[in-house]
Amino acid sequence: MDLKDQLKNLFPDHIEEPSEDENIEGSDIWLQDEPIICKYEKRKGKPITILEGYNGANEDFKKLAKEIKSKLSVGGSFKDEKIIIQGDYRDKIMTILKDKGFKVKRVGG
Repeated sequence: MDLKDQLKNLFPDHIEEPSEDENIEGSDIWLQDEPIICKYEKRKGKPITILEGYNGANEDFKKLAKEIKSKLSVGGSFKDEKIIIQGDYRDKIMTILKDKGFKVKRVGG
């Protein structure tokens, strides 16, 4: 029995309010009205996916880049206000961003 269960037994009438730690997924990242541009390029013969057009804080965009890289289990980086993902993952990235509430525009093929 953990601490929350013990407190519920002691105070059954208490209504628990959601804390800051229990945020809805993606709610800590600022959503914008303009779409994020998701495009495909080849550099040195290797495919990459580039995300650009986010006008929020750089820290939020870095969090988003880290989350996308970990969900897809791929490498990538954040440079010059762009997220660069190794490989052609446009469809998967677009579904991840749409689930978070972003508008996404596909460019290039």
